[in-house]
Amino acid sequence: MLAEIQIFEKFGVDFILRWGHVVVGIAWIGLLYYFNFVQVPAFADLEPGTRNQTVDKLASRALWWFRWAAAATLVFGLLLAIHQEYEGDAQLFSPDYMKTGQGLSITVGMLLGITMFLNVWLVIWPNQKKVIANARNVLSGGEADPGAAAAGRKALLASRQNAIFSFAMLLFMVGTAHFFLAYGGGDPLPDRGIFWAITLVLWVGLEANCLFNRGTNLGTWMYENHKRAIGAALVLAVVWYAAWEIVFG
Repeated sequence: MLAEIQIFEKFGVDFILRWGHVVVGIAWIGLLYYFNFVQVPAFADLEPGTRNQTVDKLASRALWWFRWAAAATLVFGLLLAIHQEYEGDAQLFSPDYMKTGQGLSITVGMLLGITMFLNVWLVIWPNQKKVIANARNVLSGGEADPGAAAAGRKALLASRQNAIFSFAMLLFMVGTAHFFLAYGGGDPLPDRGIFWAITLVLWVGLEANCLFNRGTNLGTWMYENHKRAIGAALVLAVVWYAAWEIVFG
């Protein structure tokens, strides 16, 4: 009986994995936008005591869903890339697939998505734990941690960069099935090295900027408020698409 249910066919499992990837991805990116576009600007207008209470009761809960939604998004995405095939091989392990318009698009999307995941677990969450611990300590009558502000700044920069990366990440993720497959007609795209060189410059440059630039300068200008981050995200997506069009169009 189960074998006759379409959802248990290979294409049905593909659908379940894609559906799960989208559901948890919405949760992850939705919370990313909540933190950057709603919570951080609102916190700037709160009194310290109120802000500490909000960090303790609200932000800590939101961060739980945030980090585990990021992890679930990665797991569903990798399972989908393994389960889907290209000429008999799993897409994730097929060099030939990675050379096509679809394959190159999803690879860039995965590069950005995995980078964002690592930012969540290796930068944002470890530093936010210090911020939460400080807020709870102060609320219980303890002394403030002098390193909490610096930890919050590190988390903010990584979170802002994730928001900036997210527009381009979604461009390539969604475009894999709905746009970029039109390039090359399924054949290997020429001049991939040029596109990868541009991609690596953008990716390495921006990620290094958010991780190691601690000052208030031109490099951190786009991180200083959510409106600048949105503008930077739009510009980055346009630049990345322009590079694709120039190289492959």
